[in-house]
Amino acid sequence: MPGPRQEYLDAFHEDDVFTPGTPASAHAADAYASVTDWSDGPAAGLRSDGVDDDDTHPTGPPAPGKGAKGRTFTGIAAAAVTTVLAVVVAGQVADGRGGADAQSQSQSATDQARDVRDSASRADGRALAPEPGAAPLTYDEKMGRTYPLGAKLKGSGKFDAVPGIAEAPGTGQKFTYRVDVEQGLGLDAELFAEAVHKTLNDQRSWAHDGARTFERVYSGRPDFVITLASPGTTADWCAKSGLDTTVDNVSCDSAATDRVMINAYRWAQGSRTYGDKIHAYRQMLINHEVGHRLGYGHVTCDKDGGLAPVMQQQTKFIDHDGIHCLPNPWPYPGS
Repeated sequence: MPGPRQEYLDAFHEDDVFTPGTPASAHAADAYASVTDWSDGPAAGLRSDGVDDDDTHPTGPPAPGKGAKGRTFTGIAAAAVTTVLAVVVAGQVADGRGGADAQSQSQSATDQARDVRDSASRADGRALAPEPGAAPLTYDEKMGRTYPLGAKLKGSGKFDAVPGIAEAPGTGQKFTYRVDVEQGLGLDAELFAEAVHKTLNDQRSWAHDGARTFERVYSGRPDFVITLASPGTTADWCAKSGLDTTVDNVSCDSAATDRVMINAYRWAQGSRTYGDKIHAYRQMLINHEVGHRLGYGHVTCDKDGGLAPVMQQQTKFIDHDGIHCLPNPWPYPGS
């Protein structure tokens, strides 16, 4: 094919319309940036051994035209693009390649990229970003979903306290707590904090009959720190109290420290014993481990067909010794 005519070259020399611009997404903020940084040391008052599509309308007059030379250039550019497209289409017809084949190759590349991204998310605990334009999920919808997080993930060991307070709603004995989330998990820290507060202050929980009430604080020295951490970090903190959580990948109340440890793998993925009832399982996790902090030990159900007590190790088993039990997340389920 002969080379381009000189007037084409002269026209394009003025302004290269094919130079790509920087996409807006390149300037987007990191969706997983930490909202606070507690890595320089423990929170005030905490014991040293406790540390672990733009839809705006255009305004103003339209931009002025570039004049005759600009219009001439535009016409030349359009002709050039049309010529290139005609050559490409002709080449595809000559080679027997249609649009479906090209689309298939493009889709294959997209799928491979998605597989790489999803694999990384499942391996290191990074959550997938929400689909653009999707409606925000409600609390119940979020609590009804599982999230990708590796069963053998070992996190940074550094924590961020969830900002803000949630006042105690009752008048009973008040317990204060802080919510810490390990950095880099990619899980919704505010959802976790909301779930803790709603669960503990439910009348079916330890706030039953107004006996207790729970208040989330952000600073000072709380009665305990409920902590969402990777399996590896959970194991480290539980070992401080002589507890081994590695056998069944479970959570614990690390009684020798200020931390009630919630294993992020269990929080994200649930357990076989609860199946797809992930919301109820998360409530059980909170109630069970805080129950230990309040002084309650392990028990099991003793009636066939009855509810398992919340202090039964329900992540590990529901039925035992020939007795069939039902999953139960509440200390006082009949309330």
